[in-house]
Amino acid sequence: MKILCLGHATYDITLPMDEFPIENTKNRIQEKIECGGGPASTAAYLLGSFGAETYFAGIVGNDYYGKKIKEEFKKVNVNTDFLELREDHETTSSIVIANKVNGSRTTFAYKPKKVEMKPFELNFKPDVILIDGQEYERSVEVLKKYPDALTIIDAGRDRLEVIELCKMVKWVVCSKDFAEKVTGLKMDYSNFNTLKVIYNKLKEMFKNEIVITLEDKGCLYNDEITPSIKVKSVDSTGAGDIFHGAFTYYLSLGYNIKEVLKLSNYAGAISVSRIGTRNSIPTKEEMEAVYNEFK
Repeated sequence: MKILCLGHATYDITLPMDEFPIENTKNRIQEKIECGGGPASTAAYLLGSFGAETYFAGIVGNDYYGKKIKEEFKKVNVNTDFLELREDHETTSSIVIANKVNGSRTTFAYKPKKVEMKPFELNFKPDVILIDGQEYERSVEVLKKYPDALTIIDAGRDRLEVIELCKMVKWVVCSKDFAEKVTGLKMDYSNFNTLKVIYNKLKEMFKNEIVITLEDKGCLYNDEITPSIKVKSVDSTGAGDIFHGAFTYYLSLGYNIKEVLKLSNYAGAISVSRIGTRNSIPTKEEMEAVYNEFK
């Protein structure tokens, strides 16, 4: 089973704090966590760490952060033949302030001018393709060339390009924020009908399978919410990306959709109990233990 993850790669520096800093003050911290991030790249890292044959296609700068990202991929056997290290590009980076008390995170992302990824030819036939909408032209090309692949989009932002890509895949796995902005409607958890209306509107728009992630509430598929597990949240950075990685992994293995959603929820929940992005990904063994405990 060959899995291609195509999209955005970034480098995160997370600063854990007990409260959000007050403006115009100096703050001393005892810890910082550095690792790669980005939707498709974090999912690729999870897939590689779980033992899946994974390839990442994206663009980073030929700089310190870009080389660190490539090194991280190699540690979990993610193929980087299609990762561009460009001289004319500076790797996207983020400073994340993680409030350990309430689990919130505030992100300051530095993203230089857009540099489009160059066309590429795969030397393999992907069985599964996960995209995050960040490389629109390359995503369209790959989706058209491999129509028989299991295709999934991590739809996080309501940009026109992402919306168009949602119409080309078999599975749209989107955030609550994306669902609300695209439909122009708001969810009210005390009124399940509001969730159903939004879900059905997305089904009508995209005509494929829809999953809406609902943060600590779990996720919505068809007429049912699959709840998550309760954990002490210290940092929610990357939780959605980790959900998508787990979703892709278990769906590609042929698990039934209820198991896929439950396991994906568990992966996301475990991650928010840890500081950082890639280093908060649970191991495959941890996932199996949690699943056996709660199934």
